[in-house]
Amino acid sequence: METAIASGPVATANRHTFYVAMAAVFLAIAFGGFTPTYWRPVISGTFHRPAIVHIHGFVLFSWCLFYFAQTLLAARGRTPDHRSWGLAGIALFSVMICTILASQVAVLNLYAQLGYGDAAKRFAAVSLTALPLFIAVFVLAIVMVRRPEVHKRLMILLMALLMQPAIARVFVALLAPPSGAAAEGPPPPPFVAIPPGLVADLLLVVALVHDWRTRGRPHPVYAYGLPLAILNQVVMVPIAGSATWMTLMDGYTKLFG
Repeated sequence: METAIASGPVATANRHTFYVAMAAVFLAIAFGGFTPTYWRPVISGTFHRPAIVHIHGFVLFSWCLFYFAQTLLAARGRTPDHRSWGLAGIALFSVMICTILASQVAVLNLYAQLGYGDAAKRFAAVSLTALPLFIAVFVLAIVMVRRPEVHKRLMILLMALLMQPAIARVFVALLAPPSGAAAEGPPPPPFVAIPPGLVADLLLVVALVHDWRTRGRPHPVYAYGLPLAILNQVVMVPIAGSATWMTLMDGYTKLFG
């Protein structure tokens, strides 16, 4: 009886609804999380950063819109269109990774001019140590495109990982001094990224619980992906404080700066 119910049209519709709802949540987090520290200052003309930072923001938000649109296509049964647009998604994701690398160089140079170069190099570990995981999950999702149950969960995993910066901006908006004086200060120590990362991990917990309720067990993507995400967030701290990381950052800024 339970198997028949789980495989029926109502259960299928509920699964589609869940993925569309998650895509909408990701979109809301991406936009809402950056509103206090990016969108609002940009509109008021008080946000002054290199142009690449704006390009990165535009591309990242475009990626979230694209993911939402792709989820809608899949939910409506337009699988051929979904796969055709997937080629554009590969290009957009590649551009997004390039803008992450380029914007990090710009931010490192900016903080170096302000006298906070070492602190910026340590904090860069928050973004840069996560890149290999982003890329690996995305490549695996493309490889598994013919296995939709795996593919769509890998994309949920990827999107949850990408939400950490937006959630971190909410923490900044809530905890920063009202005067905004901290905006010109040094970057925080890398360990402050752990709480926003754990909040982002809750999105994976939601997906895991949904699987548990609809499938009777968590999918392996979440069973392995959630611990891997937490491990990546935790090991980032000792990596950022190591002499090896500082040497790598010196070479990184010289090569791309």
